[in-house]
Amino acid sequence: MELTGLMTFWFIILAVLWTGFLVLEGFDFGVGMLLPILGDKGKDPVENDKRRRVLLNTIGPHWDGNEVWLLTAGGATFAAFPHWYATMFSGMYLALLLVLVALIVRNMGFEYRHKRDSAEWKRNWDYAIIGGSVAAPLLIGTGLTNLVYGLPMQIQEQGGVAAVEFTGNLFTLLNPVSLLGGIVITALSLTHGAHFIALKTDGPIRAEARAFATKAGLVTAVLAVILLLWLGLLGGTVWSWITTVLAAVALLAAIYFNTKDAEGYAFIGTTLTTLFAVATYFLILFPNAINGRGDGPPLTLADAASTPLTLKIMTGAALVFTPIALGYTAWNYWIFRKRLTVEHIPTVKTGV
Repeated sequence: MELTGLMTFWFIILAVLWTGFLVLEGFDFGVGMLLPILGDKGKDPVENDKRRRVLLNTIGPHWDGNEVWLLTAGGATFAAFPHWYATMFSGMYLALLLVLVALIVRNMGFEYRHKRDSAEWKRNWDYAIIGGSVAAPLLIGTGLTNLVYGLPMQIQEQGGVAAVEFTGNLFTLLNPVSLLGGIVITALSLTHGAHFIALKTDGPIRAEARAFATKAGLVTAVLAVILLLWLGLLGGTVWSWITTVLAAVALLAAIYFNTKDAEGYAFIGTTLTTLFAVATYFLILFPNAINGRGDGPPLTLADAASTPLTLKIMTGAALVFTPIALGYTAWNYWIFRKRLTVEHIPTVKTGV
């Protein structure tokens, strides 16, 4: 009974960590994807560079801290559910390596773009930011959806102990449902990022971000409904259907408020959409860590969990350090709450 309670607690903690990552890093990805859409208006390279710098400055104080949520989710999985971690990281090794490469290349773009006043230099690092911002959510969304949709699993004996192990390969992960999941997470990040830009800027960029967010939101809504209905019909529960409906309502509300120029409420709407979508995923998963595909067995939380002592120690640490991390994050966003415009960006003559 004690182990069951601790397992459930840490399963919920992992859902919270993934929600935090997809909400906070989600708009970072969206801003990166929007560089060529909102950053280029007209033929003046100096003005275009200023617009792009405005977009990047909206996430400048936050993007590296937002990625900590992903590291924490990975670390918590390793400590609380080592068999889950081992199965996921071995079965999805190449996909997770590509996620890491995408994040590294993207982060290098943030750090190196401003090192030279060269148009070609900046343009190449912009490509890195855009590519990484598209690839990372696409791969992460595909991977998470695979856990819910199910992976080919078999019971194998290792040292006389039976264990559930992944038996597929990279192409096993590239199924229609999971690829749709990757596209939906990418589209939701794009919409979320447009709302964030509208919330953090003023002037023409703000108006253009709102206009784009409405179009992106409508496409995202259609794709998200198809995905969540598909997953729900395969293995949904009463609670997962409730969160599915709430996710749809939140996204429609975000679109509505965006059309009314209420970008704050629109941003809250896509935040809640992400929260309810992650809740739907984890409710379909529970009590498993990875669903089995077809007749394959699932990897249950009980089979994947650490010892009760390990979970107790982790729980104590989480109760101490989580409020500190949340407090710092809130303070960081409060300090950098002001809107930005191109007038805040000094003019730099860009060389060839």
